[in-house]
Amino acid sequence: MGQSDPAAAPDGPPPEALLPAFEVTDIEVTDGGQLRYFGQPRTEYRRLERQLWPIFREHGYEVRLDVVEEAEADPITGVDVTRTRQALVATPHSVGVDGVPWTNVATFVATVLTTLYAGTIWYYQPVRGPLDLLAGWPFALAVLGVLGVHELGHYALSRYHDVQASLPYFIPVPTYIGTFGAVIKMKGRIPDRKALFDIGVAGPLAGLAAAVVVAVVGLHLDPIAVPETVLRSEDAVRIELGYPPLLGFLAWVTGERLTYADPSVAASPVIFGAWVGLFVTFLNLIPVGQLDGGHISRALLGERAETVAALVPAALFSLAGYLYLFRDVSANAPFLWTFWGLLALGLAYVGPTTPIFDDPLDEKRKTIGALTFLLGLLCFTPVPIEILSA
Repeated sequence: MGQSDPAAAPDGPPPEALLPAFEVTDIEVTDGGQLRYFGQPRTEYRRLERQLWPIFREHGYEVRLDVVEEAEADPITGVDVTRTRQALVATPHSVGVDGVPWTNVATFVATVLTTLYAGTIWYYQPVRGPLDLLAGWPFALAVLGVLGVHELGHYALSRYHDVQASLPYFIPVPTYIGTFGAVIKMKGRIPDRKALFDIGVAGPLAGLAAAVVVAVVGLHLDPIAVPETVLRSEDAVRIELGYPPLLGFLAWVTGERLTYADPSVAASPVIFGAWVGLFVTFLNLIPVGQLDGGHISRALLGERAETVAALVPAALFSLAGYLYLFRDVSANAPFLWTFWGLLALGLAYVGPTTPIFDDPLDEKRKTIGALTFLLGLLCFTPVPIEILSA
């Protein structure tokens, strides 16, 4: 509904509080609780945002400048005519969870099932009924534990900085891994570089800590026996993992083994769960766009982060070309890095998250950021996985 009195904005800032940045001519309250302040900006967008965002947050709203299209009948012809008006659109700010997040629950349950199924494959167990999926619970717990801790790290720091964020959405996929990971959706604006950095870095560091714990546990578990029927099957495939330096270091420290020369013996699938966590950590720390690494690099470097992001696709395409031309590997690795090169290209085009206030970070956060990227490199392996005929 529209309101002709500009002062009649319930709970929102009064029009005079927005001067001289924005001159209000009319206010509208939508059925969804949005406030629309129609009028004319009196300064450029970035300065307008920095001046008005704190005012709206004090009143419990997130705000953005938008163009609103309205249809009204021409008084002469009676034909609907569309006109556009500039407006500050204010949405109620809330960091809590309203009601039961059924979508999050459904995706989590589905991912539990797909990771249980993947786990039964790694434990070489047949699936004849639903209860047979329970054989894969150690692998499912390892993967979901690492991914869940990663995303909850983001969520916790989002709440700490009073930034709207959803609970994690898990992505179920019936593959050897059982999932494509998990994401949270940022609904509110990031106030400053400190918040952007803290939210971005919390996920990889929390997930990495969880992956290290899972790896140490997995390294101490007994290996599993590969059934004779699998070894003799003509349809069987051999999966070889490229272990990142950090996982190799953990095996050296614990004195345990990652691989076995005897093909009838395989390492615990929990180790593969840790491998998934480490590989996901590296991918998330690629410094481009909306990835965690993109958030961290934007917080560290400011607008110069876009230059770094522009180089990322070229680096990934070069890695794919090198593996294809000069390394005797299966097509999996070149395809993987080509895919991520294309994805990075799209992410670089979309660009990074821009905070409201763009002041540089303190030295402590800069040091933590550099160490985080170093840890990410220790999770990297050029040939992560090869799927070969047995």
